[in-house]
Amino acid sequence: MRLAMTINRKLLNKYPQKIFMEETLYSLKMKRLLFIITGLSTGGAEMMLLKLLERISRARFSPAVITLTAPGELADRIRTLDIPVTSAGFTRGVFSPLAFCRLVARIREMKPDIVQTWMYHADLIGGEAARLAGMQKVVWCLRNSDLSKGKTKISTRLTARLCAFLSPLIPRHIISCSDNALRLHGAMGYETEKMSVIPNGFDLSRFRPDGKARQRIRTELAISEDTPLIGLIGRFDSQKNHLGFFEAAGLLHKRFPNSHFLLAGTDVDCRNDMLQKAMTKNRVNKHTHLLGLRTDIPEIMAALDILVSASSHGEAFPNVLGEAMASGVPCAVTDVGDSAFIVGNTGKVVKVGDMPGLADAIASLVSLSPAERALLGRRARDRVAECFEIGQVVRQYEDFYAKL
Repeated sequence: MRLAMTINRKLLNKYPQKIFMEETLYSLKMKRLLFIITGLSTGGAEMMLLKLLERISRARFSPAVITLTAPGELADRIRTLDIPVTSAGFTRGVFSPLAFCRLVARIREMKPDIVQTWMYHADLIGGEAARLAGMQKVVWCLRNSDLSKGKTKISTRLTARLCAFLSPLIPRHIISCSDNALRLHGAMGYETEKMSVIPNGFDLSRFRPDGKARQRIRTELAISEDTPLIGLIGRFDSQKNHLGFFEAAGLLHKRFPNSHFLLAGTDVDCRNDMLQKAMTKNRVNKHTHLLGLRTDIPEIMAALDILVSASSHGEAFPNVLGEAMASGVPCAVTDVGDSAFIVGNTGKVVKVGDMPGLADAIASLVSLSPAERALLGRRARDRVAECFEIGQVVRQYEDFYAKL
């Protein structure tokens, strides 16, 4: 080593400019990034990958995406960025040796500098395939903060446990989207020395206070400007706790009979019998708007007075909170994942499962004057700008890739 250092010093003294230029060119060489993800349906993890790909420096990085299963609806949006998206051909819930061998061969062919996998199954299958393909720089990405029995599929829990066992061997590093998820997985046995946090990020130009959008959505719903509008945005899933939300909505409606409730997301529509029964049970049918899957979420967020997250488990870093806060909308949330940290002092936080407490939290926000609620909304937007602005988050990823 001393000999090598002596030789390098002599070369540097003799050809300082040449060596500096070569090292600079090497550091600026475009790095090939391969992202492996289970699928590209609309979800928090998938949307964060899309936001990263939309903004990552294409002068420094050349990204590509492989999905384990069928790509999903976000694949075309990524392809429009001139980023290739291919599928390994796995069937959901079934391990295919042929598809695995195809994945290994594809990685060898692409020769990426870094492979980053997103979510448990991709961490396990994609991480192992990358190692077999000769890749040394494999990065896992954690997006979940609860693996409780009865709340999470047994296959997911087993996959996470196996990943914990293999974490000293497969990944060079592990990125978590939240502190809560980092602590949970460390307790499970994940290699903590390899772990760090990069939060989700939000586009403040897309999610912002918008008076025209607010009026348009309220006209669509046939409600007035001063009608309290409380929203829950998210696909119909047990972890989102839509049924608990309606329990809180029923209690709130007794105190504020003119309040309305807006819900949007996959399977959140009038054909959902479970939602219809919950609305009937809590007597809020005539004041509830089930919009289903929408593409105008920024406009919907701008129309709300309060955004609610009633989640019972599983959330690590709920994107809807950052989107609502960026829109100047205060949030009332259950203490799941990093929700309390995200909201900070700009909203209300209650214990998981405490729907009467959630109703009280919403009521305290409804009781504020429009000016007081607007001030709280500005504080919420300022918090997103300071801590979770998407440009800052993308730079954290870029710096991480460069250092790796």
